[in-house]
Amino acid sequence: MANDASTVFDVVILGGGSGGYAAALRGAQLGLSVALIEKGELGGTCLHRGCIPTKALLHAAEVADETKEAAEFGVLATFQGIDINGVHKYKDDVVAGLYKGLQGLVASRKVTFIQGEGKLSSQTSVDVNGQRIEGRHIVLATGSVPRSIPGLDIDGNRIISSDHALKLDYIPKSAIILGGGVIGCEFASVWKSFGVDVTIVEGLPHLVPLEDENSSKLLERAFRKRGIKFELKSRFSGVEYTENGVRVSTENGKSIEADVLLVAIGRGPVSAGLGYEEQGVAMDRGYVLVDEYLRTNVPSISAVGDLVPTLQLAHVGFAEGILVAERIAGLKVVPIDYDGIPRVTYSNPEVASVGLTEAKAVEQYGKEKVVTLKYNLAGNGKSKILKTAGEIKLVQVKDGAVVGVHMVGARMGEQVGEAQLIYNWEALPAEVAQLIHAHPSQSEALGEAHLALAGKPLHAHD
Repeated sequence: MANDASTVFDVVILGGGSGGYAAALRGAQLGLSVALIEKGELGGTCLHRGCIPTKALLHAAEVADETKEAAEFGVLATFQGIDINGVHKYKDDVVAGLYKGLQGLVASRKVTFIQGEGKLSSQTSVDVNGQRIEGRHIVLATGSVPRSIPGLDIDGNRIISSDHALKLDYIPKSAIILGGGVIGCEFASVWKSFGVDVTIVEGLPHLVPLEDENSSKLLERAFRKRGIKFELKSRFSGVEYTENGVRVSTENGKSIEADVLLVAIGRGPVSAGLGYEEQGVAMDRGYVLVDEYLRTNVPSISAVGDLVPTLQLAHVGFAEGILVAERIAGLKVVPIDYDGIPRVTYSNPEVASVGLTEAKAVEQYGKEKVVTLKYNLAGNGKSKILKTAGEIKLVQVKDGAVVGVHMVGARMGEQVGEAQLIYNWEALPAEVAQLIHAHPSQSEALGEAHLALAGKPLHAHD
């Protein structure tokens, strides 16, 4: 192995997704010399196979729904169908524009970008393209891939992952989605808008099971109204090909047929065969173990993003990458409060939250110390204009701060920024109630909910 030892970088980053490139950009900004190694495309899963393309599909689905429903608003429009090639062109153009911008950003920060499949070769080096890249610090950021379960082989044909679903060049007549989490619910929403007969199979009692139970029930009600079917408490037991599609069976004896099966049961870390264990990095089920400062048990090695057992969200990767870069540069850093990170399922309706669910708050503070309030969007003028239904639920420690905000409805993902500030600044309901929200806006609903929780409801009954 040739050693490119003329340069020893301050930081060598293995993986150019959200966590990796954030660490690279922030590190370079702080004057560190940075090498960023990526086997595929800069931007990783989020930009090319995750957040960005899926949200483009969801927006196309929203346009389709609005066209179908245009008469309700007095607009004469005819929905003629979905041009899937046109949808893909729109999606790919969005990705390509952001990709080009990211490449330019990395180059402008003078980050040394190396395209190739890297492997950790020592506690201070990565081998790639026949060279050994040395660094005083190594950051592991190799991300994740769609996960399956034993006996369920994703063939890319009739049994597909989210990666395949994003490139499907036809619209199936029917689809089964295994998994009712964020990925499963977002694809269910898209496909239903595109005219697909959708059934979700979920082993747990609710859709989006990590959310507050109230949010899950509201989403389930909305999905029923849209005609999206789902089987809850239904564990997968097998799948077989039929003449034209697949047949899925569940442990409770149900059998469902469709054109395709989308496996959306989560994502697993990319770590096998990359030299981590050989160099003494502590692992658990493929994840790299880290402390609150994202340090592994090896002093020279940190890890960020989907590779570590934290929330698998792009903005978590960004935050973790920035934290690591700043720590390496000698700045004082504060551990991330993962409860304070906003979470959004971009289905129709959207589910957005930050902070503790009611169940977690009760577990943490005791039932007698937890206060909740629900504000129905029916009382919000802008939500009425948009013809969206839903609720905002607040979870408060009695006589104390709001520790959870849970929202369901159209565009609720755009409201979660203020909710994040409320949680992270430990705001009291009376303090938020003093803020004046624009009328008519959906942000008003968050203000109205806090007015009600502070004991002075305006457009809500006492």
